[in-house]
Amino acid sequence: MLGFLTRPLHRLLSLLCPGLRIPRLSVLCAQPRPRAMAISSSSCKLPLVAVCQVTSTPDKQQNFKTCAELVREAARLGACLAFLPEAFDFIARDPAETLRLSEPLGGKLLEEYTQLARECGLWLSLGGFHERGRDWEQTQKIYNCHVLLNSKGAVVATYRKTHLCDVEIPGQGPMCESNSTMPGPSLESPVSTPAGKIGLAVCYDMRFPELSLALAQAGAEILTYPSAFGSVTGPAHWEVLLRARAIETQCYVVAAAQCGRHHEKRASYGHSMVVDPWGTVVARCSEGPGLCLAQINLNYLRQLRQHLPVFQHRRPDLYGNLGHPLS
Repeated sequence: MLGFLTRPLHRLLSLLCPGLRIPRLSVLCAQPRPRAMAISSSSCKLPLVAVCQVTSTPDKQQNFKTCAELVREAARLGACLAFLPEAFDFIARDPAETLRLSEPLGGKLLEEYTQLARECGLWLSLGGFHERGRDWEQTQKIYNCHVLLNSKGAVVATYRKTHLCDVEIPGQGPMCESNSTMPGPSLESPVSTPAGKIGLAVCYDMRFPELSLALAQAGAEILTYPSAFGSVTGPAHWEVLLRARAIETQCYVVAAAQCGRHHEKRASYGHSMVVDPWGTVVARCSEGPGLCLAQINLNYLRQLRQHLPVFQHRRPDLYGNLGHPLS
């Protein structure tokens, strides 16, 4: 079923910034194979992005079939860019299975996605590919790699997750990503896309505002956090972290998420969403696999940054390097 809603004006923003023009934000939320729906001509002036929510399993081909169906639906609805979550390729039962199922970027699975991007004529954010890197033979470990494909299927950017999730949350079970994964060495410069300049990150990266600020200062207009959040941290932290990253950077935030039970050992929170630069959730997925759509209004972003010029007010002379561990 496909729903359509229009958000009211941000009354508080109008009071704070009387000269700021607030757009009406149109949101589409969909399950697989929704009925067709007309979009007004005024809506079509703004780029549309699709956020896909899936329940990956160890079955790579079934996962691809599910993702491909959502990507084709996104293209049919007029999206210029579709976002897939972390571990869109698979979620294994243990580190040994993760390593066994992993592939290099030049492998069969990425070739299928390059063909899908060409077929649909839209960009793809592949939010966390289990990549066997060039050092695979030496390390026997992989990278959690965010891959960005253009509409011709070419790889235009890769970001390897820099913050690995080694945590032990009561009620959620331990996670030690570093058992099978190497941290990436660097950030990726924001990439120009039909929706705006995108800064690439992955899941646990959202807990580090230094990363989001660095991407915004490098020109990002959209931050993307493909994720597989757990059932304890999800309700407590998911939305508030995403909204905080949007507010502090004055960027759109796009977060495609895993949802549901992947196998007997793991489940994910879901709640994929898009947050605007004011911190408003303008689109979110309902329960289960599906997609939601949101317009990206860069004029709104620029006006907001003009009226609230926080980046001009920063005092790096006072903060210094905030990346050091607590003493």
